[in-house]
Amino acid sequence: MISVNSVTVSFGGYDLFDNVSFLVNPKDRIGLAGKNGAGKSTMLKLLSGEQNPTKGEISKPNDYRIGYLPQDMIHQHGRSVFEETATAFEEIQKLEARLNVVTHEIETRTDYESDAYMNLITELTDINARLDIIGAGNREEEIEKILRGLGFERTDFHRQTAEFSGGWRMRIELAKILLRKPDILLLDEPTNHLDIESIQWLEETMETFPGSVMLISHDRQFLDNVTTRTIEISNNKIYDYKTNYSRYLILRQERKEQQENAAKNQQKVIDQTEALIDKYRAKASKAAFAQSLIKKLDRMDLVEVDESDTSTMAFRFPPPALSGKIVVTVEDAGKVYGTKRIFKGANFILAKGEKIALVGRNGEGKSTMMKMIAQQIDFEGTVQLGHNVMMGYFAQDQAEKLDPNKTVFETIDELAVGDIRKQVRTMLGSFLFGGEDIDKKVRVLSGGERGRLALCKLLLQPYNLLVLDEPTNHLDIRSKEVLKKAILAYEGTAIIVSHDRDFLADLTEKMYEFRNGEVREHLGGIVEFMEKLKMYRLQEMNTSKNPFQKEKPAVVVQKPKEENKNDEREKELKQLNSLISKSEKEIERLEKEIKQFDDKLSDPSQYQTVVNDKETFAKYENFKKLLEAEMLNWEALQAKLES
Repeated sequence: MISVNSVTVSFGGYDLFDNVSFLVNPKDRIGLAGKNGAGKSTMLKLLSGEQNPTKGEISKPNDYRIGYLPQDMIHQHGRSVFEETATAFEEIQKLEARLNVVTHEIETRTDYESDAYMNLITELTDINARLDIIGAGNREEEIEKILRGLGFERTDFHRQTAEFSGGWRMRIELAKILLRKPDILLLDEPTNHLDIESIQWLEETMETFPGSVMLISHDRQFLDNVTTRTIEISNNKIYDYKTNYSRYLILRQERKEQQENAAKNQQKVIDQTEALIDKYRAKASKAAFAQSLIKKLDRMDLVEVDESDTSTMAFRFPPPALSGKIVVTVEDAGKVYGTKRIFKGANFILAKGEKIALVGRNGEGKSTMMKMIAQQIDFEGTVQLGHNVMMGYFAQDQAEKLDPNKTVFETIDELAVGDIRKQVRTMLGSFLFGGEDIDKKVRVLSGGERGRLALCKLLLQPYNLLVLDEPTNHLDIRSKEVLKKAILAYEGTAIIVSHDRDFLADLTEKMYEFRNGEVREHLGGIVEFMEKLKMYRLQEMNTSKNPFQKEKPAVVVQKPKEENKNDEREKELKQLNSLISKSEKEIERLEKEIKQFDDKLSDPSQYQTVVNDKETFAKYENFKKLLEAEMLNWEALQAKLES
């Protein structure tokens, strides 16, 4: 347990925290909320011991172990991924070294009846007991489990850490922290460099983690799935909510409305009291009464209404220019870097107005495909844009590519042509660059500000194809919501890469998954895809072998050929029947979903509401597409069974 007692943190006369107190209890799952600059990262530094408060104290037990993952860290080099991760077991390594010393002494001494010899025996027993408790025997399996969960392949284990990007090195640090099994995890934006699969794995790991967790994240779904308590940092104070992020937003709004009502009622009392004071102050017989009213006002504690940062982006993509019906054609496309093949045989056609997502683990080729569509790199096969297609490309590192020596205004003004130049200041204002902010140099902007500025460039032309590679990087939750609404309202075609599930939800009609060098189509949205992915991962876990576990020699019994054929046929029949059963259940589920929509459409009082709600109607159409595809799948399985 950690106790924060009357803590104040000051910087140059400004209080970041003013006399704040709270407890972190065992098994707490806490999300820190608040606008950028409110002090969320500072709070984690205080709890980790990296920074000391100006006043107050933070107390914790002496043997309390803290695992802290900052946003920026110093990475160690000179070891392989596996060797660096194994450094997490410092305690085990020290105990094993001591075990060797004690064992050697016991073997060489002959004073069996002495106290010193008995002390060595006792120490040997204690060391072995401790090694059993902290899992020394299966540490190689633990390392593999954690690294695989975070997206590393077994072939990566023996590569040098220096060969990996900063995002992958962050995963190594996260692996080391998880392996140490601390009493509390302090995680500052842990999902920044994780793909969807690794985020899902981390969520599942958090469910079974025995200690406490406190984290900062701009991933709304991750916060909702992991946390059960939200501490908001606002105006130097903290507000504690015993709920997850989405519910906290509702409760915070209710709290503000109550404060506003209480402040209005109090102001009425103040106005009435001041009117009585003015009325009776001049009368000698009522002077004492007037003085008592004045004292009453002086003693009154004014109701404070929390200031909220309501500033947010507000923009729409300009109406797109007309294009042909086929916007992008990809035929037998692939990419090889040196001797490494990224993927091959990609085939899909993107029609006018469609919005699709590219998903998959990091390094499987999503960004590579985006560069191929943008004609940024050479490739195999065909990737062709349709008639009159005007493409707006947002690269994954778009924000980092901005010229640091230009001002915010110059960055946009130099690219604007024609009448759009007259609207540059208005456009920048819609991305929260107002007043003197437009004269700031790009190099002094925060990551979120650079991300907004890079997005602003997409409004300079009436693009009819948006190719967006991780457009939500560095954006806060509200900015992501604004961008999502803008894409939903966009009348053109869009290809999106993102690891943010809340952002992708109900945004795209279909997905293309990059996995093991292939590209597969998935009809439906991110929710359906994640359900399939979970099933796939369970199957993969059941079939994967542990490379550190020695296999026992198998006893082979030869069967007659005819018996082998019968066994294979029986096995295939079981698999087909199982797949048909699953397909029938899925058809039944989809039919129920469609029936619910049909009932609403047949009800005159609900018909217009459903039809006018684009998101709801798109979901209805998507369910029908999924049902059609599943029916075809069922027919194919039945035909195979009959044959």
